[in-house]
Amino acid sequence: RKVLLGKISGYKQPYKSYSNYKSIKRINRKMSDQKTGEQESKSEQYFSVSSLKIKANFGSVPASASAAEYLEGCDRPSSFSLQDNMPQTPPFSGQLNTSSYNKNLYQSKEEGYPGLYYHDNNLASGSLEALIHHLVPTVDYYPDRTYIFTFLLSSRLFIHPYELMSRVCHLCMEQQRLGDPQMRVRKIAPKILQLLTEWTETFPYDFRDERMMRSLKELTHRLASGDEVYRKAVGQMSQGLIRRLTVLSQYEEALVKINATAAERLTALKAKPQAAIQRDLLSICNDPFTVAQQLTHIELERLSYIGPEEFVQAFVQKDPLDNDKSCFSDHKKASNLEAYVEWFNRLSYLVATEICMPVKKKHRARVMEFFIDVARECFNIGNFNSLMAIISGMNMSPVSRLKKTWSKVKTAKFDILEHQMDPSSNFYNYRTALRGATQRSITANSSREKIVIPFFSLLIKDIYFLNEGCVNRLQNGHINFEKFWELAKQVSEFMTWKKVECPFEKDRKILQYLLTAPVFTEDALYLASYESEGPENNMEKDRWKSLRCV
Repeated sequence: RKVLLGKISGYKQPYKSYSNYKSIKRINRKMSDQKTGEQESKSEQYFSVSSLKIKANFGSVPASASAAEYLEGCDRPSSFSLQDNMPQTPPFSGQLNTSSYNKNLYQSKEEGYPGLYYHDNNLASGSLEALIHHLVPTVDYYPDRTYIFTFLLSSRLFIHPYELMSRVCHLCMEQQRLGDPQMRVRKIAPKILQLLTEWTETFPYDFRDERMMRSLKELTHRLASGDEVYRKAVGQMSQGLIRRLTVLSQYEEALVKINATAAERLTALKAKPQAAIQRDLLSICNDPFTVAQQLTHIELERLSYIGPEEFVQAFVQKDPLDNDKSCFSDHKKASNLEAYVEWFNRLSYLVATEICMPVKKKHRARVMEFFIDVARECFNIGNFNSLMAIISGMNMSPVSRLKKTWSKVKTAKFDILEHQMDPSSNFYNYRTALRGATQRSITANSSREKIVIPFFSLLIKDIYFLNEGCVNRLQNGHINFEKFWELAKQVSEFMTWKKVECPFEKDRKILQYLLTAPVFTEDALYLASYESEGPENNMEKDRWKSLRCV
């Protein structure tokens, strides 16, 4: 055991890319004579992402995904409505002067601007310039909010957000110059403020770019000059944006502290390896429901900081009509999505570490049964991501090869959970359960029933295939907006899930352990596994020898 603990190199962080992880597979424990090498060769299907640009050999199972939190702090239901689920912001005109707010002016209607193509009264495609014009309000027009969300989400594939903001500002100023300036300002200013509010509230991370802030300040200054009501509205919008960006910065600082603490504990473990044997999750908390609640805290915290644009930026490719070779070099910012991926992988390895660490077979079996109960509670809560992370950890080869330990475990509950997350038929069982959880959330009578935490890597896989399966531009150069309507549907449902506040009480001690406890690398897990139950074939013996000599 001292040899093992002396070789721990710990959890690799931060990830620069998704690592390759084995797919989830059902374990046939009756095949005790099957070689470990054969098991591995059958189970290894990879979902590999480099710099969040997916290049994957998708089998029936996608990548392991992930998430984390600071100590202080494919199929949709038939009732799903894009209009109802898009992020909605109360109209600014209603705040400024309710008597002048005409709801009809806030309905989507065709402006007659050339370059837009409709199919069955739905916007199907258009030139980039026409789509930008369609975004900008006029005296008698305000874009549909589903269009605002969809275009702001997808436009970054074709134009920088700061360039789009500059174009919007220019068009808004052009609108103000037409006719009687004072009259037009009174009519159009509330709509422009409404559009800017939609943008700053739904895509606040865009405004970390100083160029965005400059354009925003320039336009709002023009709107607010000489009118106290508009000045107050602009101030409220600006304060809200600053508050959201400040919270994001604090969150990022918190992640740095978490990683630093985990690194310090790893160093301490290397110095005094015996200390790890005396401390595990069961010694912190032996109640599966409480642990599942704390995992849900971590999941929802990490989810809440993922911006909708990160799903687009994760797969962004250069627009073939753009001559700027470095056009999207600064767009590939999906750090919160990456942090979520890191958490899933950490949890999977933490589960495997907790199982492989105990010296006694009886203790290992108890840990296995404990995590099975935690996984069941996660399923009941609607926390499918933690559920899959636990199953993934328990299906890692260093754990699955512990046949003597598994023989002491009552696996009926685990088999049911594996069946629920079975990858066959494109995760049909999971998708059915997800629809049920989503419907429960819609009709929820309590905050607990609102929780829906999807298996994140499958969500990414769905979005990836949508992105790869349809072209961004049609042969005539038009942007394929039908594709982006579908993308917006998937992302907007996620936006609904991430807004749910966790109703459970925080347990700082458990959270701290889950987030910062040292975890084994794959080699360390194999070494621990061989120390617990000796190698069974020549391949395992050779691997054991090589690990002991490192």
